[in-house]
Amino acid sequence: MREGRVRLGGALDTAGILFAAIFFCLSLTPSLLPRSWPLQGIIAGVLTATGYLAGVTAGALARRSAAPVVRRYAEARCAGWREGWRRTGRRRVRRLVATFGCGLGAASLVLGVRAQRAIYPLMGLRPPERLGYLGVPFVAAAVFLLLLAAARALRVAARALGGVLGRWIPATAARLAATLGVGVLAVLLTDGILTEALLRGADNSFAAINSETAPGTSRPRSAAVSGGPSSLVSFASLGLEGRAFVAGAPTVGELSGFTGRPALPPVRVYAGLDSAATARERAALAVRELDRTGAFRRAVLCVITTTGTGWVDPQAAAALEFMYGGDTALVSMQYSYLPSWLSFLVDRERVTAAGRELFGQVYARWSRLPAGHRPRLLVFGESLGAFGAESAFRDDRDLRERTDGALFVGPPDSSPLWRRFVDGRDPGSREVLPVYRDGETVRFANGPEDLPAPASWDGSRVVYLQHPSDPIVWWTPRLVLGRPDWLEERRGDDVLPWIRWYPFVTFWQVTADLVFSLDAPPGHGHDYDGEVAAAWARIAPPAGWDDARTTALTTLLSRSEAGSAGQ
Repeated sequence: MREGRVRLGGALDTAGILFAAIFFCLSLTPSLLPRSWPLQGIIAGVLTATGYLAGVTAGALARRSAAPVVRRYAEARCAGWREGWRRTGRRRVRRLVATFGCGLGAASLVLGVRAQRAIYPLMGLRPPERLGYLGVPFVAAAVFLLLLAAARALRVAARALGGVLGRWIPATAARLAATLGVGVLAVLLTDGILTEALLRGADNSFAAINSETAPGTSRPRSAAVSGGPSSLVSFASLGLEGRAFVAGAPTVGELSGFTGRPALPPVRVYAGLDSAATARERAALAVRELDRTGAFRRAVLCVITTTGTGWVDPQAAAALEFMYGGDTALVSMQYSYLPSWLSFLVDRERVTAAGRELFGQVYARWSRLPAGHRPRLLVFGESLGAFGAESAFRDDRDLRERTDGALFVGPPDSSPLWRRFVDGRDPGSREVLPVYRDGETVRFANGPEDLPAPASWDGSRVVYLQHPSDPIVWWTPRLVLGRPDWLEERRGDDVLPWIRWYPFVTFWQVTADLVFSLDAPPGHGHDYDGEVAAAWARIAPPAGWDDARTTALTTLLSRSEAGSAGQ
């Protein structure tokens, strides 16, 4: 009965302490983005718990495999020594390991603070004070103890169940069955009941947000946009982001002021989740709206796949409109009102379905026009939108034959075409800045400066814009046990050169970077403000466009964005 007793408290495992100390130290190594001390503490706590679990598992396996040999030797030679080891030896080793771990942890904390402070200047930021990071061990300890308590509670439940099952089946089989049963039940509760409840709550919350209208947004007066006069789509059905998109179109006066010549009212077409029941019906409605607004007679027609909430990057949209003096048509539709990270987890099929359906129906209508009387057909997607937009195409040849250009910004690692192009890159090129088939159609850029002048790039131009420090581009479950190429090659310009890959550790670090990827300054992380307009200028510039106009447009859009944020 003594061996069956378990407690939620109790001494820590020696091997677990050693592994936990190692993982704590590794958690302090830098990743893609700078981390505040509370965030660093959380990451350290999660990784310390991960290391402790690995150590306990490794120690148990080692003891189990070595136990018969040690037992026979002790019984034959030194039974007294074995009893003494039980009383004092383990305690001494545990103290030695704890002392070693504390010393190593303190040294790693000093080095970790230096590394964190070195990342900030790479992004044009002022490093924080060093003293704040003294709170890291306390946050890490709190997180570790919380996770440890949860794990020990599961162990108590498993042993109690094993004791009950042991009345009818052999003890070993009972323990195994109980462990598996509690583990499966925990997974089902987390992945089933709990997840479903959380998703239901998130669904209700974001559905309510979707019905709101952003301050300062009113129904447009222009007949050239959805929700305006004579529109086939009601303004109320567009959702929060759809209403902001159609109402945010620049005026004719603003366009004329930039181009210096008469402008046209830009066409913006959008179908919200409430505009039609299915993705196919929403896409068909959007095409009818394009016909109503005369979009197929414009110089440029751009098909946009939104992010999870239905958001369209205002700079990406306005850039084309200012470049062409309003002689443009932009079309998009909503497939979800959940944030991109949540849509990626639960709505991935809806993302790809929306991207394929919208482009497919627009292309079918566009391709029926006479070859000399079609607008320039472009494609755009950012973040999860890039994942959905590229799903409409089979390969680079399909992109070249069915579009006049495409811009995919910050694509997730799981984007199928992006992954294929990166894996099939030309020998000698890096994953962070690949070259695919000598850049014939598809080009990768860490910034617009990596793109060639339009005159030296014939045919359809497809661009993947990706920052070396953007965790959305580089995050993948494969980081748990696999070293990515971008951590074997020379690092990107805004990534510390001494970043290394560690099993489990790098995965959790980059996962944490995801949460704050939009907090990075423009040009870093997942913030591409000021770069999208310059990328469009390389992909689809109007006649007579030059670098001076690109600079002027970028400045104009940055000021407009700053003014909107101030409001």
